[in-house]
Amino acid sequence: MPDLSTLRADCGSCFGLCCVVPAFAASADFAITKPAGQACPNLREDSRCGIHDKLRTKGFTGCTVYDCFGAGQKVSQITFGGEDWRKSPKTAKSMFAVFPVMRDLQELLYYLTEAAALPTSATIRDDLAGMIDRTERMTLETPGVLRKTDVHTHRGEVNGLLLRASELARAEVPGKKKDRRGADLIGAKLKGANLRGALLRGAYLIGADLRGADLRQADVIGADLRDADIRGADLRDALFLIQSQLDAAKGDATTKLPGSLAPPAHW
Repeated sequence: MPDLSTLRADCGSCFGLCCVVPAFAASADFAITKPAGQACPNLREDSRCGIHDKLRTKGFTGCTVYDCFGAGQKVSQITFGGEDWRKSPKTAKSMFAVFPVMRDLQELLYYLTEAAALPTSATIRDDLAGMIDRTERMTLETPGVLRKTDVHTHRGEVNGLLLRASELARAEVPGKKKDRRGADLIGAKLKGANLRGALLRGAYLIGADLRGADLRQADVIGADLRDADIRGADLRDALFLIQSQLDAAKGDATTKLPGSLAPPAHW
């Protein structure tokens, strides 16, 4: 079973793919517009960001909340054997096409690994282990096979298992749980709210006031926490919480986090 630490970005082993492959438009998240497949002007020749410690002040907040789940180093060092797209331009097109596929598969691996580690997943642990093995094997395919991978269908199968793991974990919480899946909670006033065991999958919590809220065992997979105020909130056992969600939110030393995640520097 993968170690979650291997499913996090190792920028020193990547060829700056997240600074090249995605497109972004000038907005509150990005200071400039950049088309897909074109290197960001801040990307240096050594594949490092030239303004990494100033991204927020320079208007590149979107970069600070991006997570490739280790896809960058896997594509760079395993799929393409350490062949830099700059030195071997012929590989660039294929590498750029593979990266988003790998990123999606690595994200699924992260969630599956977390689900398998939940004590409440005992009855489906074999199914989770099988899906982890299957997904891992997909990430090790050749560039040609990876480019043709039907991630959408595979994600649907994985999500069925993740939802079952979520149901088993949230069933441990007594009483009726709130179902706010995909809900528009932008700017919602949820200070001190009891959201323990709530289903918040894909919920829009942008700018929501979640100060002091209880989010233990709440399923927050895909929840948008941009600018959400989570000061004093309890997220210690939140299900499927990832680092980029915390990076996008506003917290402080009173925010309670899982041991596997760290408070962002800007808090």
